Amino acid sequence: MKNKFTVLISAYLMTFSSLLFAEQAAVQVLMNKDLADFGNKEGMMLTVEYAPGASSKTHKHDAHIFVYVLQGSVIMQVEGGEPVEVKAGQTFYEAPNDIHLVSKNASDKEKAKFLVFSLKGKNIPVLIPVP
Repeated sequence: MKNKFTVLISAYLMTFSSLLFAEQAAVQVLMNKDLADFGNKEGMMLTVEYAPGASSKTHKHDAHIFVYVLQGSVIMQVEGGEPVEVKAGQTFYEAPNDIHLVSKNASDKEKAKFLVFSLKGKNIPVLIPVP
């Protein structure tokens, strides 16, 4: 069971970091937990650290995404909404149908780090690229 869990975590991490961030961010999976009381759902916690000036590509998560900025600030924008600057100590939410147009470090000089909690369908990729 531990090997299967390790393989799943590695797959999530590789998918999330390589497709979304390339080499501009460090992604660390902190936890992935089956949530039997919520049907076929799982919770995932991870941290994302953006290098100065780093950003992600347009994507969606097909999940409830809760973000808490730990350090620095990030610019976030979902389709139909305005860009918002989320600073250390502030939060951001994405709904399962949201298209995440902008996710970037607000600074060209300092790194930004945020904690992400995801509530999603079991075995659904944490990230879905959007062309």
